[in-house]
Amino acid sequence: MHDTLTRQLLAALDALGGAPDGFRPEFEIPANPEHGDLSTNAAMQLARHFRRSPRHIADSIAEHMKTDPDLVAGVEVAGAGFINFRFADRWLHTRLGHLLSEGSTYGRTRHGAGKRALVEFVSANPTGPLTVGHGRNAVLGDTVATLLEWTGYDVTREYYFNDAGRQMRVLGESVRARYEACARPDMPTKTIDGVTVPGSFPDDGYLGHYIADIAEKLFEEHGARLLDEKSSDIFKQAAEKAIFAGIEATLNRLGIRMDSYFNERTLYDSGAIWDIVDALRQKNLAYDKDGAVWFRTTEFGKEQDTVLVKSSGEPTYRLPDIGYHVNKIERGFDRIVDIFGADHIATFPDVLSGVEALGHDTSKISVLIYQFVTLVRSGEPVKMSTRKATYVTLDELMDEVGEDVTRFFFLMRSANTHLEFDLDLAREASEKNPVFYLQYAHARIASILRKADETGLRSDGQAELSLLTHPAETSLIKQLLGFPEAVHMAAELTEPQKLATWLRDTATSFSKFYGECRIIGQEEALATARLQLASATRIVLHNGLTVLGISAPDSM
Repeated sequence: MHDTLTRQLLAALDALGGAPDGFRPEFEIPANPEHGDLSTNAAMQLARHFRRSPRHIADSIAEHMKTDPDLVAGVEVAGAGFINFRFADRWLHTRLGHLLSEGSTYGRTRHGAGKRALVEFVSANPTGPLTVGHGRNAVLGDTVATLLEWTGYDVTREYYFNDAGRQMRVLGESVRARYEACARPDMPTKTIDGVTVPGSFPDDGYLGHYIADIAEKLFEEHGARLLDEKSSDIFKQAAEKAIFAGIEATLNRLGIRMDSYFNERTLYDSGAIWDIVDALRQKNLAYDKDGAVWFRTTEFGKEQDTVLVKSSGEPTYRLPDIGYHVNKIERGFDRIVDIFGADHIATFPDVLSGVEALGHDTSKISVLIYQFVTLVRSGEPVKMSTRKATYVTLDELMDEVGEDVTRFFFLMRSANTHLEFDLDLAREASEKNPVFYLQYAHARIASILRKADETGLRSDGQAELSLLTHPAETSLIKQLLGFPEAVHMAAELTEPQKLATWLRDTATSFSKFYGECRIIGQEEALATARLQLASATRIVLHNGLTVLGISAPDSM
């Protein structure tokens, strides 16, 4: 309908002298159903172009628009110049028939057809299990990737990590110390943050039980032979392998499969990051000061310049990140989405400035920043700290509330808001629990279809959909027909929570319909039509939950 009305509106504008090049009218669903089914503020958009009042322009557009009565039942001008459209019943019923025919593919569009997208998410270095914070990143990234797939993009899910540097060195030393304790049970111990550790354990080491598990496995495989190893590399490598296996297993539980892994170390091995420093120097955007290399970010509006390479010779995070994003663009992706925690707010603008300074189009890159997660039990926050091993792992969260609830709770709020994950609500099997509410709606419809089949009514046969004229039926049809646009907008804005909210509204709309329009016991033609409408709702709920990565049970 959006495309049809756009063509008709542009044709009407031709009679008024024509719209400016590239003009596309904006449409939205009015908050008040009395104002129609779709509204446009095109007259406001064009006021400066035509040098007339929006109301005058809107009246002229409405007068010249030639709409098909089988599609649009009415065109009305309201307020300061809004143009409101009311859909024809015949169009609604025709589109409902198409929905039923499309089934599991309903909601897919081709806005991104022929384009490639890269979504980078999780990207945790292999120093420990995925935590609750990583979980929000993982679910957001995977859902954004699925949304883009549903709008036609060829999507690559990518995990970026670094297995070198100080964190990994400390990881190897932590495992080595635990291994030494296995080989020499009588060796001296010390206490760090209340945890008893071997005397050789690094003061800033990782205290999680997984470190001891990795060390014990090494001791089982090699005995005490590794005590003679001069470096901690073998311990670091064993830890990396074990931790990555755990990370992949955790992601698998959430239904997440990565298409590619990119190791930051390749940027060093290829010399790419030093090429970037040289290129920035040539543009007078990098210089030496106090033994460090600085990026002239004041040229991009910042109050101070930024260190790219420390006086120790170690690059800051910004430098390899610039190299990585240049690599992404050079791989030919049309759309690049980064999922970052709030701790990246200060760094990613510098990265984009560096990429742009090197001559690349940063408009392809969008960054989704998510706020952190607080687990709440009985109204009190659950404390988390990765190094002190008092964190809650993502696996532990899923063990307690399940994979579906975990995914949905991470998605039901805007990424840019702090998320309080209410563990008590998450475990509640009632309509207060939003994922239970949606899954129950789907299961309820499945039950209705089974009962109807027992009475001889068929949900997959021919039906006179024109009989669906009750206000609750019409309202539900309009809601269902908005699914493709809901998916498209959630993808375009990288805001999965909009689809989650839309699905809840759909379940509510169905509940109202079912409360006011009986199915079993009605005259057969009307009962069959209503059963088809219930079946269409089931399709939409199933497809929507699928996009969110959540199961759609037939019984609960």
